[in-house]
Amino acid sequence: TWHLKKIPQIVRERTFSLDSPTFEAKTKLELNSVCGIECQRKLPAPSLSDLKNLLSYETVFENGSRTLTEVNVLGAVLDPAANTTTQRPLRKKRQIYGTDSRFSIYDKRFMTNFPFNTAVKISTGCSGILVSPKHVLTAAHCLHNGKDYVKGSKRLRVGLMKTKSRGNGRKRKGAKRKTSDGLPSFQWTRVKSTHIPKGWFKGVSEDIALDYDYAVLELKRPHKRKYMELGISPTIKMMPGSMIHFSGFDNDRSGQLVYRFCSISEESNDLFYQYCDAEPGSTGSGIYLRLKEPNKKKWKRKIIAVYSGHQWVDINGEQQDYNVAVRITPLKFAQICFWIHGNDGNCTQG
Repeated sequence: TWHLKKIPQIVRERTFSLDSPTFEAKTKLELNSVCGIECQRKLPAPSLSDLKNLLSYETVFENGSRTLTEVNVLGAVLDPAANTTTQRPLRKKRQIYGTDSRFSIYDKRFMTNFPFNTAVKISTGCSGILVSPKHVLTAAHCLHNGKDYVKGSKRLRVGLMKTKSRGNGRKRKGAKRKTSDGLPSFQWTRVKSTHIPKGWFKGVSEDIALDYDYAVLELKRPHKRKYMELGISPTIKMMPGSMIHFSGFDNDRSGQLVYRFCSISEESNDLFYQYCDAEPGSTGSGIYLRLKEPNKKKWKRKIIAVYSGHQWVDINGEQQDYNVAVRITPLKFAQICFWIHGNDGNCTQG
């Protein structure tokens, strides 16, 4: 376990109607960030008014209508050294580092059971993770490019994994029966509404937009499977087992669920820089850690970050690349929990 900070409260203040989005942006699964690790070190901690602005959020509904909700933040601890990072040597890397260490999950006994069955596919080409009977956590840039909502996000759908049955119903005389080799197919569910923090929008957060690359989707119908619990991200030094884990639907392994684990190399207050092997398509996956509960045989898993994907960042005037994850800080925990429950009453324990 690790010591948890007190959870602040996110309180809804006002909600306004906005014009419907045009849904014309192109989906971009590889991002350029002008603010890399060195830049993150120099950023001042946001003030309370900054936080209220960054954590206010847009909601888009399935009929295309849109609202903006302004929030107040209560009990936030403003850390003047918020963006200090570990001082480690910087290395130039790629999305696959040396030997590809990803595992394709073929066995349907694993694929359709916890924790792997919490991974979902987003119709815009990303992955996500189930965080309640009706909610999915994913990356904001899978739905919005910072200026407009992406094409395909108006009729957004979420694919929950199921395994194909062997064969395709009644067999025609003389026809060969096809087999599926246990590859997953998807039960698609429409999305009722989408929440994205204002911190992701260009013109609001500028250099720190990447810190707010997360979104929550509310499904039109609840699912009946087990989902993953949220947790607050520990620092690297306090990481149980020193490993993070995540599963998604990488584009280069079509139709397969891909699992990986690795350690984290760098951190800022809001981001993890890590070298887990990943390809586009796994963006938006929930990154979790495993905890061994005292006196219990079973592992407990907690989502502590959202995989934002492969990022190009400026370091000493040169572009370097990393696989980056957005940490679930106490503030983000409070916001995501508020989106799920509609109030902060269930969100006081991290």
